[in-house]
Amino acid sequence: MIFMVLLSCNGRKKYHDEQKKVEVATAELVDIIEFQEDLNESFRNPETSPLPDRLRKNFESLSFFEADTLYRIRARFERTPDAVPFLMPSTTDEKTIEVVYGVAHFELNGKQHQLEIYQTPELISQKGYEDYLFLPFLDDTNGDETYGGGRYIDLTIPKGDTILIDFNKAYNPYCVYNKKYSCPLVPRQNYLRTKVRAGVKDFIKE
Repeated sequence: MIFMVLLSCNGRKKYHDEQKKVEVATAELVDIIEFQEDLNESFRNPETSPLPDRLRKNFESLSFFEADTLYRIRARFERTPDAVPFLMPSTTDEKTIEVVYGVAHFELNGKQHQLEIYQTPELISQKGYEDYLFLPFLDDTNGDETYGGGRYIDLTIPKGDTILIDFNKAYNPYCVYNKKYSCPLVPRQNYLRTKVRAGVKDFIKE
């Protein structure tokens, strides 16, 4: 009889755990969808849109991969406090001063990967950018489903030794939409030898 009671209690506990996981997954998906909606809204707004007027007037939505929480990665974060600032080239003659703030180590699509994550020293003093980190990356969808030059993800400095990288929030450089922008080129060491089918797809001008 005692065994039956314990089994019943364990069953109830398991049920509650499963419900909690469903709620977390739902919250993650909502977060991704909100990101997509916010990005679309910024493209519609003439004050924030990178689109030239001729493209913006008929703009409805960017093309996204389906939201997938498997591309929401908790990576081990290795800080690099002794890294030396360097000049990152761009799509124009301009270069930005960047420093490798840390390296993210993680598994994706059954393979181990690492990506350098950068900090822009001149942004640190600007309001809203005190904790800003920049993650540009290349992957095997580039030139096919996504922009050939790679994509970006905005991050913030984590408190611990892990960092959340949500590839569902990967977006295109603004120079994809308008040649007046100068966009940092993705360093070759940030090439992921796998397909990252998450985030914004390539932009097709109609």
